[in-house]
Amino acid sequence: MAPSLLTAARPWRWIPTLYFAQGLPYVVVMTLAVVMYKNLGVSNTEIALLTSWLYLPWVIKPLWGPLVDLLGTKRRWIVALQFVVGAALACVALAVPAPAFLQTTLVIFWLMAFASATHDIAADGFYMLAQPPAAQAAFVGVRSTFYRLAMIGGQGGLVYLAGHLAQRTGQVALAWAWVFGLLALLFVAAAAYHQWALPRPSADRPVPRSATFWADFGTVFAAFFRKKEIVRLLAFLLLYRFAEAQLLKLVTPFLLDPTSAGGLGLTTQDVGIAYGTVGISALTLGGLLGGWVISRGGLKRLLWPLMICMHLPNTVFVALAWWQPSSLWLVSAAVAVEQFGYGFGFTAYMVYMLMVAGGHDGAPGTDGAGGPNPHKTAHYALCTGFMALGMMLPGMGAGWLQTQLGYVNFFIWACVATLPSFAAAALLRIDPAFGRKAD
Repeated sequence: MAPSLLTAARPWRWIPTLYFAQGLPYVVVMTLAVVMYKNLGVSNTEIALLTSWLYLPWVIKPLWGPLVDLLGTKRRWIVALQFVVGAALACVALAVPAPAFLQTTLVIFWLMAFASATHDIAADGFYMLAQPPAAQAAFVGVRSTFYRLAMIGGQGGLVYLAGHLAQRTGQVALAWAWVFGLLALLFVAAAAYHQWALPRPSADRPVPRSATFWADFGTVFAAFFRKKEIVRLLAFLLLYRFAEAQLLKLVTPFLLDPTSAGGLGLTTQDVGIAYGTVGISALTLGGLLGGWVISRGGLKRLLWPLMICMHLPNTVFVALAWWQPSSLWLVSAAVAVEQFGYGFGFTAYMVYMLMVAGGHDGAPGTDGAGGPNPHKTAHYALCTGFMALGMMLPGMGAGWLQTQLGYVNFFIWACVATLPSFAAAALLRIDPAFGRKAD
């Protein structure tokens, strides 16, 4: 094989596995933990409140992002953190059968979330250092695809496996211990593989610490919060997913709860199929189509249609809670509709964050009126932090609210709760050309 072809093939050695490994811990903390706690008899109120706190590391990760630049190479961070995640997963496997499993596993999940958030910083930074700009653009789709495959593998395959093992052994805790043990082995193997497969770019080295580093760090944050549209910007970032943040915390409990409690009475395996496989596949397809649509028409023109497509399918869960169908295929189809709409509409939010980080937020701020932003990486990280905060805070009380209202009224509330996001969107100023490809 010619050297040029060999070089071109090298990214395939590590980009798919790196982003699959990036996606799995997030799925474990945000989804598998919910299913496991529901299987083990934890109440909806506790599940929503306690697992919402696990968003916090992703909320505040911009605060320690510079340390990844200062201390060691990003390659070392990636490998070390994958070993840490593997060790944490092994600890969960040991803790699940214990009497105080809830408190113990929450502490471990909390530490795993910090490791995963830091791994995200290192992996994204390494991707930019190890790839020339043209290759970065070429592999964006590969990154996204394998991240989504991790979601399918976690929410679909692993949830199904846990249900199957529980059915065969009759011991739910033991089944989940085996699942987390398997994940631990997978992450140790991933760390060992990436120690060999990750390239060693010359640019991947610690950033020299200057005498003004922390002052410069503060300047980056100040530049973000001095944007003239900062109030409208933050309102949109925090409220766009206000309804979805509450809905997502209760979807799995709703699918698993017996019909006598207002749920659909699905088995854990059924949830793995309907929500973890069919639903995530529809979510991925909706995201791809949403990105293409914005590239044709621009964000300003399509924001409201995309928001309607995202929020209107919430009514699907009202219908499911009202009729409580027993057909797995009907439930899967309904979940697919809701998840497709969510993926389709969520692209508007992602493109808006890119617009803000790039300094094209529609108003003259410290970065210039629509001009390039020298702090785009840090400002994008801040946007994602507020995105996580917008998921964390509404989700915390969702379980208690559902307990008070019942599933039908809760899902009706989830439809009403979309109104703040429309109000926030009405106040935005968006560059008409942003997001649209030139003709």
